[in-house]
Amino acid sequence: MKNCYRIPCPDNFNLGLCLDCGQAFRWTLNENKWQGVAYGKFIEIEQTENELIFHNCTEEDYNHIWKGYFDFDLDYGKIVTSYDDKYLSSAVTEYNGIRILRQEPWEALCSFIISQNNNIPRIKGIIERLCDSFGDGEVGKKTFPSAETLSKLTVEDLAPLRAGFRAKYIIDAAQKVANNEVDFEKIENSPIEFGREELQKIKGVGAKVAECTLLYGFHKLEAFPVDVWVKRIMAEMYPNGLPECTKGTEGIAQQYLFHWRRMQDR
Repeated sequence: MKNCYRIPCPDNFNLGLCLDCGQAFRWTLNENKWQGVAYGKFIEIEQTENELIFHNCTEEDYNHIWKGYFDFDLDYGKIVTSYDDKYLSSAVTEYNGIRILRQEPWEALCSFIISQNNNIPRIKGIIERLCDSFGDGEVGKKTFPSAETLSKLTVEDLAPLRAGFRAKYIIDAAQKVANNEVDFEKIENSPIEFGREELQKIKGVGAKVAECTLLYGFHKLEAFPVDVWVKRIMAEMYPNGLPECTKGTEGIAQQYLFHWRRMQDR
């Protein structure tokens, strides 16, 4: 029998919004359960009215992986209620429960390299083929391949992924991370400006991919990725910049505004 771990539904948390708002690409909804792989673990998670249920999960797994992955130690209620701004208030009210996932830095970097000039279904397809081709474990539940594994490959080895021009950037990123030319530990422990410079040593990594990696992989909540949607938001709503109430949590504000604005056009 599979292990199952249950907790009361956390405040300010919506599982579906967290996993399907454009910050992670390895989650799929199967009936009422979200299935995915993170930190080398395959899991199924469902949210009921009163509970969050982690299938194929022990208490130790929850405490060491998923509690941190969903950022449950951070008081998002306090953060979002401090957003004294009409647009942010609308976004938070309509899509309450988004949190910034604490993803593995290498997976976040590689995923957002793949995301360049791409759409979400295609991003997910490339990442699925990457994991099935070079990850460990069962097909469909494989781990994200490490930088060390990918650093030994060539662009030609990645041809089956159909990643296009991004293949050469994946290889360059893997090599620079594997040989510590891009120092993840120093990025983790340094002010954000260091990480912005360090990550852009990688071919094909510009400001947007660097900011995404810093926000979703290193939990630098002041990171502020700007894509076409965020450019529209800033032009339409914040021509003079984000309001002061977002200082230090610009990344959380961005995720709410991004999802809210994107859904308006559907």
